[in-house]
Amino acid sequence: MSIKERNERLQLLQGTLDMLILQTLQWGPQHGLGISQVIGNKSEDLIKVEAGTLYPALHRLEQQGWVASEWKVSDKNQRAKYYRLTRAGKKQLIAEQSKWKQLLKAIRLVMRPSGKQEGA
Repeated sequence: MSIKERNERLQLLQGTLDMLILQTLQWGPQHGLGISQVIGNKSEDLIKVEAGTLYPALHRLEQQGWVASEWKVSDKNQRAKYYRLTRAGKKQLIAEQSKWKQLLKAIRLVMRPSGKQEGA
């Protein structure tokens, strides 16, 4: 990836990252690196979640009771902390998806050309 491409990656707001993590865990338990890779792959590498951002978010989600974790052995035979979505996390994901849809609708309404020129 070039420097230009790297600079064009999107910066995530905290709430958006939380929603993406919850969404990723909806598909099954995953370790931190796996969560980061899924978000990167699904976003066609437009979003890169660094470890320094991901692990504080996972800790925060765990404290909220939306994510639970346990140590397991990974596919590469290494010890890794796996995270899974809790029942409360599933409810939170639904709430976050609803807010996200409302935000998209609001942005679409603001950005939609009205056909009228200001001052006319």
